[in-house]
Amino acid sequence: MEEAGKKINILMATNTYTPCVGGVTKSVEQFVNRYRARQHNVVVATASYKNLPPDDFDVVRFPAIHHFNGSAFSWPLPVPGKMASALSVARPDIVHSHHPFVLGGTALRAAACYNTPLVFTYHTMYEKYSHYMSVSSWRLKRYLISLVTGFCNFCDTVIAPSESVALLLRKRGVRVPIHVIPTGIDVSYFANGNGARLRSKWNIPEHAFLVGHVGRLASEKNLTYLSTAVARFLQSRKDAWFALVGCGPMKEDIIEICRKHGVENRLVTTGFLETEQLRDAYNAMDVFAFSSLTETQGMVLVEAMAAGVPAVVLDAPGVRELVDDGVNGRLLKGDEDQFCQALEWVAECSPEQRRQLSESAMQTAGDYEIDDTVDDALLLYRNLIAEKQEQPPPLQRSAKLRMVAVQWKIAMNIARAAACIPRSETWQPDRFSDISLIDPVYEKT
Repeated sequence: MEEAGKKINILMATNTYTPCVGGVTKSVEQFVNRYRARQHNVVVATASYKNLPPDDFDVVRFPAIHHFNGSAFSWPLPVPGKMASALSVARPDIVHSHHPFVLGGTALRAAACYNTPLVFTYHTMYEKYSHYMSVSSWRLKRYLISLVTGFCNFCDTVIAPSESVALLLRKRGVRVPIHVIPTGIDVSYFANGNGARLRSKWNIPEHAFLVGHVGRLASEKNLTYLSTAVARFLQSRKDAWFALVGCGPMKEDIIEICRKHGVENRLVTTGFLETEQLRDAYNAMDVFAFSSLTETQGMVLVEAMAAGVPAVVLDAPGVRELVDDGVNGRLLKGDEDQFCQALEWVAECSPEQRRQLSESAMQTAGDYEIDDTVDDALLLYRNLIAEKQEQPPPLQRSAKLRMVAVQWKIAMNIARAAACIPRSETWQPDRFSDISLIDPVYEKT
């Protein structure tokens, strides 16, 4: 547990926050709630949403474009007056940004204004979400990689949620210190769900073999692959069911895939579940199926493992450090056939083998206890604040001059990123000298 000391004033800048549902929101909320429970002062600068919670305590909401480009997200508009409001409320000792764009720039200016350390958590592989923009191409992907790398190097330190993501950032040219601090969970909470209650609610037979998945139902999660593999598994095993937890634009596509395979009567789609129901859902599962290649950590995997559920996953950053092949699940690099066979492998395990898989999964989850990750983050904050206090005063002694210097940095970073855009759409990764920008499992989509 963190040692008692001076309370820290923390400004969190994030483009997505409650009531928006998603991994970044969940991570930021987890840390904010734990910091406040330890009496630290936290102000969140974020986008405005419809149907805001009544207890929007110490949250500064920026005007936003709702349902940006048809998505569920709001796009904040970083107006100067709102930034001044956030700063006057927070008076930060440290600024922590959770996005490199939009309010990421606000975070840079806030840190410059108060001459405080700036931390950035790399939650998202942005180039793999370029399809949400009006133009999606290799040019845009390369531009995003360069832009985010530049932003990282403006910060005092970068937090990576996993070792594989930290390695990828170093290969991409991030020069500032990188600290691996995952988002933790309340392990004991997820271990104590009532799976039988959810099975009864969903009319799933008590002894059915239940494949589960939790997450946003969107194309970047590789769900065509997943639903095809699971549907084929259900075809071959008549006692198997599939529970799909989450919302998103691919729901109907997944239902149609199951219908084509003749197994739609054993597919349950639950929509978004509140925390207690989600805990029960994990405990109802026999195996967790996950095929996303775009994660930086994969929090849902940790939650499932805390419930003792082994996982079948595809090898990718943010996932590969969680699953030990054959020990707490299966880690794969193959097609739908291999994924289907891996599900069958779990289903055919003896009760003793199932027990061992479950215990190993719970042991893995134990490394992600939320109090431990909060301790690590607060220790990092304190060290950065101490280091900043020991440094000589900045060359730009005036806050306004520091703000101008930061704005120049932002403009130059955009220009450098634009200069890195390939001239031809036929660009291939191996034509670049920095081919390690692309992870081995990166797909040209």
